Amino acid sequence: MPRLSEVIAALETLWPAEWAESWDAVGTVVGDPDQEVTRVLFAVDPVGEIVDEAVSLGADLLVTHHPLYLRGTTTVAASTFKGRIVHTLVKHDIALHVAHTNADSADPGVSDALAGALGLRVVRPLLPDPADPEGRRGLGRVCELDHPLTVRELAARAAERLPATAQGIRVAGDPEAVVRTVAVSGGSGDSLFDQVRASGADAFLTADLRHHPVSEAVAHSPLALLDAAHWATEWPWCELAAAQLDEISDRHGWDLRVHVSKTVTDPWTSHSPSLGAPN
Repeated sequence: MPRLSEVIAALETLWPAEWAESWDAVGTVVGDPDQEVTRVLFAVDPVGEIVDEAVSLGADLLVTHHPLYLRGTTTVAASTFKGRIVHTLVKHDIALHVAHTNADSADPGVSDALAGALGLRVVRPLLPDPADPEGRRGLGRVCELDHPLTVRELAARAAERLPATAQGIRVAGDPEAVVRTVAVSGGSGDSLFDQVRASGADAFLTADLRHHPVSEAVAHSPLALLDAAHWATEWPWCELAAAQLDEISDRHGWDLRVHVSKTVTDPWTSHSPSLGAPN
């Protein structure tokens, strides 16, 4: 069986820490480099339900997309919910490793997995990483459909193929407009509107879209906006990442057992359609 340090070294070839944004907190949070690893669990969020799942599964390593501590802390006391997570991980010899914005910009990365889930053909990064001479890495992806769809049909495809959440898919723009080119960005994407417009995309699918940026965006151009749940746009990466680790395990003869959590950790739990009208 490989040691944790060997597995982490392999993961860091996929998502080097230097690819992360300067504000981010990636890498190993908890874990003894010399411990053996036999079972790995991938998930989006390092929350209590996921840690409990890792314990029940007998995992030695939990890999999440979102950081446990994005900002500094002065305590890991078990009286805090993040502290309880740390205590549980240490008590059960479970390491925690985070691949966040370094996985966003990787090739393949979070937005490639999102495009794959939607049946889109990736053409190029939406915001290329200037440090990549091949121009393949970067944030978001510009994609093409196999055949044109209306905005309404594209939203229905996203609702069908992405994991189910209370939010579903919100749309801004003309539902009957024809879409041939789609920009996608897993996670929060409204900082990328300028790049999306410059790409010539007919539609942009992302998450966490806010009222004022969306209102300004639809007034600025006919670009259609599709807003999915943050968790749902990033979960496909877990399956991609697990497949990548499986391939590494086979190549090294590690015989790792690699799992993807299907626990829904989107914080929104229900949705009531609006039925009223302004007076």
